[in-house]
Formats: sequence, structure tokens, C-alpha cells
Amino acid sequence: MASKMKKEKVAIIGSGLIGRSWAMLFAGVGYQVTIYDIIPDIVEKALKETKLELESVEKQGTIRGTLSAAEQFACIRGTDNLKDAVTDAIYVQECVPERLDIKKKLYGELDGLVGPNTILASSTSTFMPSLFSEDMKHRAQVLVAHPVNPPYYVPLVEIVPAPWTKPEYTTKARELMTEIGQKPVTLSRQIEGFALNRIQYAILNETWRLVADGILSVKDIDVVMSEGLGMRYAFLGPLETAHLNAEGMLNYCDRYCNTIYAVSETMGPTPRMEGKVAEQVAKEMEEMVPIDKLPERRAWRDACLTKLAQLKKTL
Repeated sequence: MASKMKKEKVAIIGSGLIGRSWAMLFAGVGYQVTIYDIIPDIVEKALKETKLELESVEKQGTIRGTLSAAEQFACIRGTDNLKDAVTDAIYVQECVPERLDIKKKLYGELDGLVGPNTILASSTSTFMPSLFSEDMKHRAQVLVAHPVNPPYYVPLVEIVPAPWTKPEYTTKARELMTEIGQKPVTLSRQIEGFALNRIQYAILNETWRLVADGILSVKDIDVVMSEGLGMRYAFLGPLETAHLNAEGMLNYCDRYCNTIYAVSETMGPTPRMEGKVAEQVAKEMEEMVPIDKLPERRAWRDACLTKLAQLKKTL
């Protein structure tokens, strides 16, 4: 078993669902993983939940990585001491709550604990890396590695550099993501919302308008995606979809650019997700998936994502 393990250490800051998923992904290829949280009982609970989840995915035949559940869990330890967590780590994945004040405080502490070879990566989906790294001595080592929730089942990771992030750290982070089985994309520079959320927000905004204007019900709008666009987008991006829907991309532009522009001009201002429309959408969604059924539906989603990932590997 020892020959399968790596000597290098990875630190996970935050022991919630995303942190535990990151721990499992790095342990899956043998990295020595330390999960950090501020309260010992929380750390202990996270370790127990990680062990149970590893055993569960192994039983289901969906475990990721190159090691057994027992071998992976042997690579994971926990601590409530930040210095202990990050000392000698080659990579730190931060997964603390989405509050800028918390992140600034944490990165200030990390700045005094790490050396010049440690990559400091945030799981944030909200904040550009410059917002919490500007005043750091080690700011050249800071970047965003934004996963899709849940990262164990959805492999995309957006790597986003701050203006001062050195390229070698961005390159190494991408190599690590690939090594643990994720699918990284690297943005050339930081931008609000990164890429995934900008695309996701465009879809949400238009579905919101269609509800607000009484064009479709919430249920029917979701069918447009789940039984239409989503089936294609599970295997192809929107640009390749367009490329295939004509005789290449230039032909698609010749055919449809005027129509796309004209329809887009009718979409109106960006809506705010609040008020009566929010109440209506929430009511219809809760008829489809009651609040007390959310854990069950999430489990179903994760099982579907796992099966989809397995199917894509065979194609």
C-alpha cells in the first residue's frame, strides 16, 4: 500500500461538503490530506462523514481515484490548528463561508504561515482573488480554483488568477486538478462571476423573464433544459453545438446571426430575483420538490451525475 501513497501534503481549509469532496479527490490519488476546521468536534464529525462517504461510493462502484476507500481514508487526517494544517503543504484549498471579511482574515493568517512554494487556492464562487490577496506578501501564490457543487460528482474547476498571480502557480494548479481527475479550465484574467456563473446567470435571467411574462410554467421551463438543451450540453458546449447544427461555425453565423441578435434585443433588462415572481417560482418549485425532500433529490442528482460521468468515459 505504501508504494501507492504520495509524500506531498495538501491542506483543506473548511470541513463542509465541498471541503470533504476536495479531501476525497486528493486522497484518491494518494496525497496526504489534512482537513482543518476551527472546532475539534467539527473536525471529528467531518472525518467520520468522509469515511462513510468513501465506503458508500466504493460499495456503489463509483469511487474515484486509484485507491480503495480504506487506502484513501488512511491518507486523510484532521486538525483544528491552522499552522499544523498548512505547514509543508504544497497546495491549500480554502473552503470557508462566502464572506469577504472571513476570507481576508484567513488569508492574512495564511500569509504568515506558508513559504514560497505553496499554492493558495480558494473555492469561492463569488469573489475575485484580488479582493482577498492584495495586501499579502505571498499574493503571487493566490488564485481561485472554483469547483462545481458537488465537486466529487462534477469535474469542472475554474482556475482564476489575480492580476499578480505568477503563471507557474496557475500552471501547477491546473496540473494538480488534472491529476486528481477534475477538468480544469484556466481564465486568462479575473472577471466577476468567472465563466460558469456568467453563463448560468444568463440562463437563469431568461428563465426568470419567461416566468414573469407568463410564457411558461416553472415545470415546463425546466423541461426545456432537462429534455432539450441539457441533453446536448451534457456532451457538447454551446459553441460546438452551433458548429454541428450548420456546416461549421461560419455557416451557422451566416444563417442565424441576425435572428439571434434580434431575439436577444427583446430580452429586456436584467431581472431581480425577488418579490412576487420569486414567491411564484418558489411555490411551483416546492410543488415539484418539497423542502423536506431536498436531501433525497440531491442524492438522486448525485447518482445521475455519477452515471453520466461513467457513460461519458465509455464514449
